[in-house]
Amino acid sequence: MKYHTIANTDLHVSNLIMGNMRLTELSLQEAEKLIRTAMEEEINFFDHADIYGPDYVGQCEEYFANAIQMNSSLREKMVIQSKCGINAAKNYYDFSKKHIIDSVNGSLERLKTDYLDLLLLHRPDPLMDPEEIAEAFNELQSSGKVRHFGVSNHNPAQIQLLEKYINQKLVVNQVQFSIAHTPIIDSGISLNMGIDQAVNRDSSVLEYCRLNDITLQAWSPFQNGFFEGPFLGDKEKFGKLNEVIDRIASKYSVTNTAIAVAWITTHPANIQVVLGTTNIQRMKDASKGSEIKLTREEWYDIYKAAGNMVP
Repeated sequence: MKYHTIANTDLHVSNLIMGNMRLTELSLQEAEKLIRTAMEEEINFFDHADIYGPDYVGQCEEYFANAIQMNSSLREKMVIQSKCGINAAKNYYDFSKKHIIDSVNGSLERLKTDYLDLLLLHRPDPLMDPEEIAEAFNELQSSGKVRHFGVSNHNPAQIQLLEKYINQKLVVNQVQFSIAHTPIIDSGISLNMGIDQAVNRDSSVLEYCRLNDITLQAWSPFQNGFFEGPFLGDKEKFGKLNEVIDRIASKYSVTNTAIAVAWITTHPANIQVVLGTTNIQRMKDASKGSEIKLTREEWYDIYKAAGNMVP
């Protein structure tokens, strides 16, 4: 497993993350086995959000702690991240001080821990007051409840607005990124061309985060579009892509899952890959991609096979 240190922190983390959004689809015993498998594969980073859970707020956080029988010894081996800012019951965003602090307190109770290594603001709230967010962050940090802060799905201007007021460095931005969903690369590679691929949909967030030492995390690394289904194995819609991935997987003696991971981790930005799988074998397969460094030719062959143009 490849590790790196998140800039401006002391967090030494695996480049693969176990995501827990769908954990409750498993029994408690199956969930424990999945978590322990991740740890056996040397994944030390676990991603949560207060809204994850089909039945009630925080269900997946609670399920995670119960499944693993969380204790101080286990906690020391984990980097735990959670997200807040979405009012799931009423479907709106809430970056108020009260919501942020209440969300963290709830997450800590459910996860059976005294602190979060990272807290991310989940999706941009157009009504956010950055000075109020600063108050919340200061209170959470001074109390020891949150060590570091970041965002999810934020563009550079939104990050700059927050950092004008908060005292903490935002160290992570979690964005959607996979072989079949590449807006953070597309506009840069086709600059100034009159084609759809050249449309800048993300305000150059990849370059901004690299310039400002913000670690990117890729969610839905195996998905096509916004939860439109996996591209791996979909030979009707992604025939050429699967053909190329399978050829490269054969060369490295790994599965297609490992190559989908390696395509992201090969990028020099040290992007972490959030694995949302509940399948133990897929977790093991993905882990084999952690240290594979694709050649430039292989990386571009995959990018082109997904339907992208290299001018």
